[in-house]
Amino acid sequence: MSDRFERLGAIGRREYLRATGAAALGTAGLAGCVGRATGTLATSITDQPADIGDFESLVVTIDGIWLGPEGGDGGGEGDGDDEGDVDDGNETDPGDGNETGSDGSDDESSDEDGPQGREYHEFDEPQEADLVRLQGEKTQLIDERELTIGTYPYLQLDVSGTDATLADGGEATVELPGNAPLTFNQEFEIREESVTSFTADFAPVERGNGTYLLRPVPRGIEVTYESDGGE
Repeated sequence: MSDRFERLGAIGRREYLRATGAAALGTAGLAGCVGRATGTLATSITDQPADIGDFESLVVTIDGIWLGPEGGDGGGEGDGDDEGDVDDGNETDPGDGNETGSDGSDDESSDEDGPQGREYHEFDEPQEADLVRLQGEKTQLIDERELTIGTYPYLQLDVSGTDATLADGGEATVELPGNAPLTFNQEFEIREESVTSFTADFAPVERGNGTYLLRPVPRGIEVTYESDGGE
């Protein structure tokens, strides 16, 4: 990536949390999955219009996903009560969007204050996607993995950076509200010998002064199920 690549959030803190979380999950995962049925979660992303027309390219880098605790009551760190629309980006505090999973604070502690019991799954390699190329019905698969069967209340994307170029050739700053993970408050199941396809929909919203926010689009989230045999 170019020098314009911008890391979002408290990267050092995230690396520490991911390292310690991964170690704990590795041990717990081995113990929890023995003798338990599994299914496949296929995570994809797409982009609703919003202000994407301002960009020539908007490449996001995603390092992994968090899953809400199996059997949890939903909500993540927010309640997604915006009735499915992209926020207009005119709020004064970039961390006040409930649908993003932020608690509205600016102390970059959202990872530490997250819901208890959520699972972090780091990708083998960071995944890059240009949102300009994912408009309309286009999607991009960013991860596929086996998980223990059960019901999960939400999914979060660990977006670690952006590289944005405006259509006029200028550069733009694209941020996450509150530097928190993007939270998609959609309950989904992992079913035995089935593939659960979860499409996370998000878009940039202009805030002014060349600054944009990435915001989830709850109405654009899609969850589908099919057997491993494709039926």
